[in-house]
Amino acid sequence: MFARWTAAFQIAAVYVGTIVGAGFATGKEIVEFFTQYGFYGFLGILMSGYIFIFTGAKMMILSSRMGAASYEEFNRFLFGRRMAAAVNILFLFMLLGVTAVMISGAGAVFEEQLGFSRTAGVLFTIIAASIVLMLGIKGLFAVNSFVVPIMISFSVMLCVLTLMNTGVTESFYTVPAKGITWQTVLSPFAYTAFNLSLSQAVLVPVAKEVNDEKLIKRGAILGGVFLTVILLTGHFSLVTLPGVGQYEIPSAELMKNVASSFYLIFILVIYGEIFTSVIGNIFGLQQQISMYFNVPILVIILGIFSVAFLLSEVQYGKLLGYLYPMFGYISMVFLVLVWRTDIRQNT
Repeated sequence: MFARWTAAFQIAAVYVGTIVGAGFATGKEIVEFFTQYGFYGFLGILMSGYIFIFTGAKMMILSSRMGAASYEEFNRFLFGRRMAAAVNILFLFMLLGVTAVMISGAGAVFEEQLGFSRTAGVLFTIIAASIVLMLGIKGLFAVNSFVVPIMISFSVMLCVLTLMNTGVTESFYTVPAKGITWQTVLSPFAYTAFNLSLSQAVLVPVAKEVNDEKLIKRGAILGGVFLTVILLTGHFSLVTLPGVGQYEIPSAELMKNVASSFYLIFILVIYGEIFTSVIGNIFGLQQQISMYFNVPILVIILGIFSVAFLLSEVQYGKLLGYLYPMFGYISMVFLVLVWRTDIRQNT
């Protein structure tokens, strides 16, 4: 029993590590999709948690039953062979855009929190990530396994310290003056659709390798619960920060205010989570591009980084604010198709 729960926890860690990225770790993503909507944002997080828990599990079980080895195969199952070709290309560009956001976020950490040049932060990230990628998948798992548990612990700690310092403020119950808009309603669906669609690159092959539905379901549900906890603790903390929308890395500002002694460690944790997302996305892009172009892996990696570097020159907050919602709405088609698919279907 202990061994199975350990295996389920490993699946959950992969799930969390795949979803949590630059915007999540820095708090900017939580603000963009939830905190700016006040109490409606809290309700949106509850809906997102439900989707992460049950739709994530369904996606992994479906991919396991059909024996999909890659997200390309899973998309062919969902969209059909003709449409899947275009969808897979779209996801390729989405991953590239997200990678640019991650690299830009790394630059923001160096510039806003450490006082170094933004360009220096971006270049350091590219060089370090290239070294890890050359070590293969073992390097990816080693970095992810170390950073994710620490990230969860710091998220909970920040929430507890913030509430001890300020309590539940009136901002938590506040709703936008313009009331409920279509952005408010669609926000949790766009957010989860975006993350789940791109997480295919990792979760689909993991499901195939595990090949145990009960274990997959247990791990996916546990991972979804962890993600819900991180979202809730992040929201409870961020809603207490005046002018939260003006910060590139709002969670770091909170840590600076309530626990300055942990500030530098927290910044390193944020950077570590961004770094994990960068190497994961680049690895997925490299694997996909290698199927179409017979060139050395290092050439592909450097080519991806070159494009991402150019895109990352756009200010981090603006880049995230534009790309993430747009990709989320595109990915909602993916989410609807997963919902509509009969989980009892054995392909």
